[in-house]
Order: sequence, then structure tokens, then C-alpha cells
Amino acid sequence: MRVMGIDHGTKRMGIAVSDELGMIAMPVEYIPAEPAVALMRRLKELVTDRQVGQIVVGMPRNMDGSYGPAAEKVRAFVEELRGALTLPVRTWDERLTSVAANRALQEANVKGRRRREKVDQMAAALLLQAYLDATGGS
Repeated sequence: MRVMGIDHGTKRMGIAVSDELGMIAMPVEYIPAEPAVALMRRLKELVTDRQVGQIVVGMPRNMDGSYGPAAEKVRAFVEELRGALTLPVRTWDERLTSVAANRALQEANVKGRRRREKVDQMAAALLLQAYLDATGGS
């Protein structure tokens, strides 16, 4: 079963999908967060096209483990996903995934606009890989 990872953002959503065995996360694309109707349509297309059986959404947490205002937006998004799709939707701690994604892209010498375009999907892949490693993909 493939698992989709979503790095939630107010401007863009980074998308990653696992391989069929649920072992390796691969960045796929980013989707503009607005309009919400187009976002949901594209997510449904990806779920169908990639044969996704589960979705993991990154849950932002403060370094002390508490939840801030961004977490409320993610919770609302997760509820919207659960209402629109018939597959399980879970959250996963995404602390520092964007920092790690930026660092990896910087080390790969990806600059400027290309980095901004890639960072969200790379962050989605990092959070999905952490989830797959911790749970075995289930």
C-alpha cells in the first residue's frame, strides 16, 4: 500500500508518496493551497493515480512539544481531508522537516526559485520517510 505525505503550508502543500512496499518516500510535487477546491481535486487525482491507501499530514509542533496556531490550521485541513476521502488520514510530527529540506537543497546547490519550489515536496518526503521508518508504513 502506498502512503502519501503532505507538508501543509498556507501557500503550498508539499506532496510525497511511498513506493508500493511502503518503505521509501519520494517527493512528487507541490500544490498551491488556494483555491481549496483545486487543491482537494488534485489530491483526489493523486490518491487515485498513485493508488494511495493512507495519508500522513505533517503536524507542526513547537520545540517543547506543544502545539501552536499552525497546528489548528492543520487539524482543520485533516478534518476536511477525512470528509472528502475514504482512506485513513493521520498526522505526524514534522518538527524541523522544512529546515532539513532547505539544508539538503542548499547542499545540493539548488538556488533561489528552484529551491522554493522544491522545499515543500522535500519536506513532505522527509516527514513521510520518518513515518515509514517508525511504523513500517502501516
